[in-house]
Amino acid sequence: MDLASIIGVVAGLAIVFTVQILEGGSPASILLIPSMLLVFGGAFAAAMAGGVMKDAGGFVNQLKKAFTNKVTPPTQLLDNVVKLAERARREGLLALEDAVKTVEHPFLKRGLQLAIDGTDPDELHDILHAEVSAKKKSDKAGKKFFENMGGYAPTIGIIGTVMGLVHVLENLDKPDTLGHSIAAAFVATLWGVLSANIIWLPMAARLDRLSNIEAEEMELVIDGVLAIQAGSNPRLVAQKLRSLLPPDEMKKAEAAASSKKAA
Repeated sequence: MDLASIIGVVAGLAIVFTVQILEGGSPASILLIPSMLLVFGGAFAAAMAGGVMKDAGGFVNQLKKAFTNKVTPPTQLLDNVVKLAERARREGLLALEDAVKTVEHPFLKRGLQLAIDGTDPDELHDILHAEVSAKKKSDKAGKKFFENMGGYAPTIGIIGTVMGLVHVLENLDKPDTLGHSIAAAFVATLWGVLSANIIWLPMAARLDRLSNIEAEEMELVIDGVLAIQAGSNPRLVAQKLRSLLPPDEMKKAEAAASSKKAA
């Protein structure tokens, strides 16, 4: 899996606690359960109130995706498509019926099956692009939930601070506890801003990035399947698909292709 999100979030929290220690404070002084419960629970509840139950129900899956989703190099997908194109060119499109069973990429598998079943190229194009569009809408909803949590968390933290200060004002006759109570009151604001900018908003950005990568893969698959269906020359298929890759990935793909030719 891609470790960028795990490393980023852990590093961000580690920096916060390290600075707290360097300034002479104790990490335990900001690990206050009431403040954290208010901020995390309140942000989730507010985001749920602003959406539909389906969005809240997918929270765990979206969070898991953000932290553990694997990013497959596009060159690997390109190689698989080119191999299928070579076989289809050599043995015919129907020869791919057995090969489809071993294809791991679900979208490529569905596209190839539609092509083998004799789907009209224009209909195949529309069906696959409709699936890409539906995926983007679904991913956008998942990302939006985290964005909403990132937006609500700081304000809910301020609410926690106000609640804490109200408690402080109720106990002005106890000067010995005022310092501790005021410090504890501001912990809610700390967690509101911290959770928004180290967890929720980065997770939303991560989900958006993953969605774009997956959509680009699907676009590459569509062009590849249509080229296979048309019986295009595998070398032209490879060249066309390489042109869809980002510049750095295209260079890697061209270098890999050159090394294969030399071998």
